[in-house]
Amino acid sequence: MSATVRPRPPLVPAPRATLKARGPAAAAPERGAPAVDVKNFDFCYGPRQVLRNLSFAIERKSVTAIIGPSGCGKSTFLRSINRLNDLIAGVSHNGDILVEGQSVYSPGTDLVALRQRVGMVFQRPNPFPKTIFDNVAYGPALNRLVPKRDLPDLVERCLRQAALWDEVKDRLDESGTGLSGGQQQRLCIARALGNQPEVLLMDEPCSALDPIATQKVEELMFELKKDYTIVIVTHNMQQAARVSDFTGFFDRGELIEFDETERIFTTPAHERTEAYITGRFG
Repeated sequence: MSATVRPRPPLVPAPRATLKARGPAAAAPERGAPAVDVKNFDFCYGPRQVLRNLSFAIERKSVTAIIGPSGCGKSTFLRSINRLNDLIAGVSHNGDILVEGQSVYSPGTDLVALRQRVGMVFQRPNPFPKTIFDNVAYGPALNRLVPKRDLPDLVERCLRQAALWDEVKDRLDESGTGLSGGQQQRLCIARALGNQPEVLLMDEPCSALDPIATQKVEELMFELKKDYTIVIVTHNMQQAARVSDFTGFFDRGELIEFDETERIFTTPAHERTEAYITGRFG
């Protein structure tokens, strides 16, 4: 689904032409038209540059893992795709990110429409203080994505996609905050799916969950990538190896290496990648 883009002033300062990248950046192999195309992207919090000359492409209907040591810019990159970083004063960028061929940083970008197309699941479950039904229905109802009469079917479909329907189908009028941590995270995934996104961003989605809940979320990713492009930030090397098709290794704001996950974890091309995944630094 492509959202209608209405003219709207940008919420970030104009790109800083003086930004310069430092150090090498690895480009992704050519794989056809990507879901997300990152082009010479720099990002700053005030005077502090945290991303440098990122250029790579994320394939449609795949899981791409972003790994790297703490503070290397992984979450900043993820939030740049749907411009959540705009909520922070003093940020600036150079270069561009395209989602399905459309620049997310063009002056006419409608941020509401962008965040419908690019959903987000955060590190800790954050269900609304509403019923389970209303958690999923809120966005589609607010944005009038479907007629009101179709909301029950949409809610059921999203809860089924999030592998939660059988556990909550008789509790839809209960508060979402009363679910277990793992159920809450799957409810947040269902809530994101309710907006009918093209890309789903996941920022450490399992870090606050127990192993059983983590396994359910990982199994869910395998199912969801049939219909969605998923980008996940994780510190868990085993998780990245299990769930992702492609992996990008970040270090100090740079993309050091990007390739198929099996190759990254078996025969990395860069010694810094090998040092990180083998635990010799980071």
